[in-house]
Amino acid sequence: MDETGFHIWRIGDVDVVRVEGVLDFSASVRLRLTLFGRLDAGARHIEVDLSRVRLLDASAVNVLLKVRERLVEDDGSLAARGATGLALEVLEIAGVAKQLGAHEPLAERLSDPTADTATPAAAPGRGAQGRWGDEINEMIGQMCRAPAGSPARAALRDRVITLCLPFVERLARRFGGLGEASADLGQVAALSLVKAVDRFDPELAVDFAAYATPTVVGELKRHFRDRGWAVRVPRRLQELRIDINRARDDLTHDLNRSPTVTDIARRLDVDEEQVIEAMTAAGAYRTTSLFTPVGGEDGSTLMDLLGEEDASIAAVDAHESLKPLLATLPAREKDILAMRFFGNLTQAQIAERLGISQMHVSRLLARTLAQLRRGMEADA
Repeated sequence: MDETGFHIWRIGDVDVVRVEGVLDFSASVRLRLTLFGRLDAGARHIEVDLSRVRLLDASAVNVLLKVRERLVEDDGSLAARGATGLALEVLEIAGVAKQLGAHEPLAERLSDPTADTATPAAAPGRGAQGRWGDEINEMIGQMCRAPAGSPARAALRDRVITLCLPFVERLARRFGGLGEASADLGQVAALSLVKAVDRFDPELAVDFAAYATPTVVGELKRHFRDRGWAVRVPRRLQELRIDINRARDDLTHDLNRSPTVTDIARRLDVDEEQVIEAMTAAGAYRTTSLFTPVGGEDGSTLMDLLGEEDASIAAVDAHESLKPLLATLPAREKDILAMRFFGNLTQAQIAERLGISQMHVSRLLARTLAQLRRGMEADA
């Protein structure tokens, strides 16, 4: 999830978030954390610079709209400026390009992070939502000073966890809508809170919220990395996928064209087969439902396009084995088989055509079929 770049600065009362790279499903997690982090730091006006984003998907659009809705409720604003190419097309298809101001470039006064009027964006954690209170810091300090294994320490530990649960549940909700059940995310956040409480050292003079928040967020991101894939992909392929995305960006700039698999493999010093494997594995993060509509007036779904086993394929071997056996039969027996099984004639009709009795036709059929059966069994 770390191949997309985020750069943040503040000019006046506006927080600027510049995004570089691809805002795919996994990068949307970082976009969500970054924008909510601006809210925690007190931002009320956010300008997202999309001029360096090559592509974004529906999950990123959803994050932008959700944060914008939150800001509008507090008389704030969010705009996503300067989108081009495929990123702009996605916003137009979603019908939100005009709403987000995507056609307009970032204002010149906001575009330079090194300008005299620009300041580093304040870190979240001390705002109304980020601060957990001195009561918790004092309580966890008392817990750490209590003797290990004592009832007082256990009671204080339970009390700290209970008081902090609403805060970590709020952190978990920021990851909602990304394909994981909210109940699972809540459990991951709660367990990471327990770890933070047990590992916290008050002698380091660090605010507990400042320690626990990245612990919880890190565990949630790790959950997406390890459990969020629709198909389990080895860690080496996940990491190689990130390296490939970075190498692709660099090579596109250096070569002035899209790099080939050979170019990427040479840049990363890996085999081409490994590059192909990692690029294929990237599609395993999210799967497509078999019931996805594929267009058409008949309401066809993806399942309708899937092939199925041909019921006649099992008979191919039998047909091929019969050919040399049929070639050895006398002409009359061949004619009888053809009239009976291909012409659908009765034994009486066959007898009339050949000028023999129906009983004789029956004996010839039985003898011929038995001969073919023995030949098939011997061949098997």
